[in-house]
Formats: sequence, C-alpha cells, structure tokens
Amino acid sequence: MQLNPYLHFDGDCATAFKFYAGVFGARDLTMMTHRGSPAEAQTPPEWQDKIMHARMTIGGQMLMGSDSPPGHFRKPQGFTVSVGIDDPVEGERIFNALAEAGVIGMPFQQTFWAAGFGMVTDQFGVPWMVNCEARKS
Repeated sequence: MQLNPYLHFDGDCATAFKFYAGVFGARDLTMMTHRGSPAEAQTPPEWQDKIMHARMTIGGQMLMGSDSPPGHFRKPQGFTVSVGIDDPVEGERIFNALAEAGVIGMPFQQTFWAAGFGMVTDQFGVPWMVNCEARKS
C-alpha cells in the first residue's frame, strides 16, 4: 500500500511543481495538460494548458497534483505535507526554500523531539512541516 499527497492548485500547478522539483531535487517531473488529452474538446480554451495531472518522486515517495477546475479551488486546510529528513542542514535548506515568499508558522529550530523542525505555508498556499528527528545515541 502507498499513500501519496495529491495537491490542488488555483491555476499555478505547473509553477508549483517546477519549484518543488528544484527544492527536492526530483528528476522525474511529469505534467499532463488538458491540451492533447481526451478531455481537450470539453475544456475551455483558456484552460487547455492548465495541469490535469502532475507527479514526481521525492526520496522514493510520490507527490501528485493538478489545477482545480475553474470555480472549484478551495484553499488547503486540515492537512500538512510532512517532510522527514535525517540531515538538519538539508532540512533547513528545504525549509528556507519553501519559505521563500511564503508564511512561516514556526521557524526551523531544534525542539525536544527534533534536531530541526519548522512549519511553513509556501507561496502556493500549501502547508508544510520539515522534521529532522533527533539522533538517538
């Protein structure tokens, strides 16, 4: 069994996924637009190049998403995408990249459970937690 986050965007999925691919070093970014798909004839002209489905693999896990149809986008709420990483330096780099033009909920810092932890909502409105668990001695 596999659980994968599927993110919905308000027309900026392509920009978001290109950004995430850079942040996380994904090399297998795939994006499918409505243009050229079986849904092309039923899709308004201004929506032809919006993303019907995007996916990439990050650390063996898949992240997927799409642009919500016009009038159907809802601001993300009730979930957070959690990134677990061993290296606090790399965790802080990822956190800082996600925080660019975003809103920091909790700065990346050491906690009682983690060598580094932070919460941020990125520039696309997606909430993230970056967690580097403390090494057990």
